[in-house]
Amino acid sequence: MAVPVAEVLPPALPSGDLAAVGRLSGARRLLRSLEIAAPAAVLLVLLFSCFIWPIVYPVPKPTGGSILGAGLPMWSPGHIFGTDTVGNDIMSRILYGGRVSFEVAAAVQVIGLVVGGLLGMVAGYAGRAVEAVLMRTLDVFIAFPSLVLVLAIVDSLGQSEVNVIWALSAFSIPAFARVARAATLQVRDQPFVVAARLSSVKTWRILAGHIAPNLLPQLLTFSLLGAGVTIILEGALDFLGYGIPDPAASWGKMIASGQAMLSVSPGLVIVPSIFLFVTVVALNMLGDGLRAVWGVR
Repeated sequence: MAVPVAEVLPPALPSGDLAAVGRLSGARRLLRSLEIAAPAAVLLVLLFSCFIWPIVYPVPKPTGGSILGAGLPMWSPGHIFGTDTVGNDIMSRILYGGRVSFEVAAAVQVIGLVVGGLLGMVAGYAGRAVEAVLMRTLDVFIAFPSLVLVLAIVDSLGQSEVNVIWALSAFSIPAFARVARAATLQVRDQPFVVAARLSSVKTWRILAGHIAPNLLPQLLTFSLLGAGVTIILEGALDFLGYGIPDPAASWGKMIASGQAMLSVSPGLVIVPSIFLFVTVVALNMLGDGLRAVWGVR
């Protein structure tokens, strides 16, 4: 006996309910787009200010200021944020210090993504023996307090931007490896990977062509979150005197040098702290927004 179509299909929603559902879905899409667009716009402005603005618009040099112009307040002519205790322009040091922070964060995340991602894929795909050797070795680095390990590496290698990058990479590689391994364990038993394995496809082709593309959203999202942590650690190194050597500008170094004058000139500490805070928050918000859009756990 034929079943009436009305008994099979779900009852239609009233036009008012349909409009409400449409407005709700549109609001969710708008909210998600704002979760990505707002922090992305902030980061683009910061990147433009740090890397492009000093090229297209003349700004004072971050070093070599005159002691006669030391301690100028904010909004002084030619010095928007004033000058520090030796006459250097604070705005210029903010821009060049941000350039250092972004360079270090980007390099550390790239090294962690490539090296740690590869080690994690191999550990998750190869089997228990290889996985045990690789992951237990990386766990040794994770067991150390991150800042103590970074300080020890920088102290042994010497202070420079390159050495700071390698020291912070020793912290990022194990973290990326753990994320890549966990994601590989979820992908390696999927039908398309099993089919490729049964078709005698070479292992490196399976890793590069089937597993790596599925890991990329998780690794990219994690890299944005990790970039914020890297900037904080780089600032902590500068604050402790183990970061970028003088006379280069950095946010952590500005905060450290300005704390002695905090009661007299609080802007020496507040301005770089605000830029550091906004950058880290924007990176975390962008990472969370992309994670929600991509459905990454």
